[in-house]
Amino acid sequence: MFGFAELYHRQAPIVVAELGTSHQGDLMRGFELIDAASDAGAHVAKFQVIFAEEILPPEAGSVQLPGGAVPLFKVFKSLERPAKFYAALKERALSRGLEFLATPFGKKGFELLEEIGVAAWKIASPELNHEDLLETLARTGKPLILSTGVSKIEDIRRALEIVENAFRGEGQQSVALLHCLTSYPAPENQANLRTIQTLRKIFNRPAGISDHSRHTVLIPALASALGAAIIEKHITLSHGAGGLDDPIALNPEEFARMCAVVTRYAPPREQGFEAPELHLVSTIEELAREYGRERVEAPLGNGMKCLARSEIANYRRSNRSLHAIGALPVGTVLSEKNGAILRTEHNLRPGIEPRYRRRAYGRRLANSIPPGEGIRWEDLEQAK
Repeated sequence: MFGFAELYHRQAPIVVAELGTSHQGDLMRGFELIDAASDAGAHVAKFQVIFAEEILPPEAGSVQLPGGAVPLFKVFKSLERPAKFYAALKERALSRGLEFLATPFGKKGFELLEEIGVAAWKIASPELNHEDLLETLARTGKPLILSTGVSKIEDIRRALEIVENAFRGEGQQSVALLHCLTSYPAPENQANLRTIQTLRKIFNRPAGISDHSRHTVLIPALASALGAAIIEKHITLSHGAGGLDDPIALNPEEFARMCAVVTRYAPPREQGFEAPELHLVSTIEELAREYGRERVEAPLGNGMKCLARSEIANYRRSNRSLHAIGALPVGTVLSEKNGAILRTEHNLRPGIEPRYRRRAYGRRLANSIPPGEGIRWEDLEQAK
């Protein structure tokens, strides 16, 4: 499934059930989620391997999520589980005919997944600029799926360059791109779904969508009609189950309907993913009869890859940058031991971009840095 060459011969998108952390650390709940995804018609069960220190500083404080403000570092700590937990989830997924996929966020997550064995890697949107992680994953030679929310076209191009430069196999590294809005829930009218076609044409890669909208049908159906190779959407046992993403996820009945819809509206694949315009027009006409033309046409957008209005405030805050590990006094020599590439969120300031991390390491601090705070160029002594 994950060689991506096969995608061009499928008559419908691969459906990834994003189970994320909806198991809430409970293995039996994880099994129930896998079973629900399988029964609904998903092809892949995807999880997130959480180690809090690899994602954001403890000082990040509360983060606004679909269910309200959440002390995210504390919650992430409670979700940390050993390799045997994910090995059991993988075994259950395979027994139910699902591919197992998981997102690592740093070295520990990567090593855990290497231990249990995975066929491919998934990178979440905020980690698209986490260059150390991209390099590590690319060196394995396994296929990559990159989500591209809260990013600009140059960010995607940079990530692909990092991957290609690190890849040590023959030919071209297998990479699929997922259009995404890093907004929870993602507004339908900002979806700009024609970006799926744009990403495919610019980068010559299979493209799909990671959808965070609340609607069961609309965005997945249109994405499928546009030729999406992969459609990823959250699944939950119940919207009120208490998981971080449960309020925007689909319950099993909704997910089953979504799976049926994406198959129904998939275009003929004689020409790869180039969806005939006539097929899209007929899809719009059919959906418009149920949901109204304005609502159906609004998510299509103009196809220009840019930050959605709902993402602008998150840019460089959901993404990674250089942050202090603990309090750092003036004169401290910056290194990988005291400066980490982490998500910023909204209670801290963004630091130096990951692409410049090696220029920053080895420099002394001209300013003291509070614990967890972003480290900026002006915080470093001038190079002599």
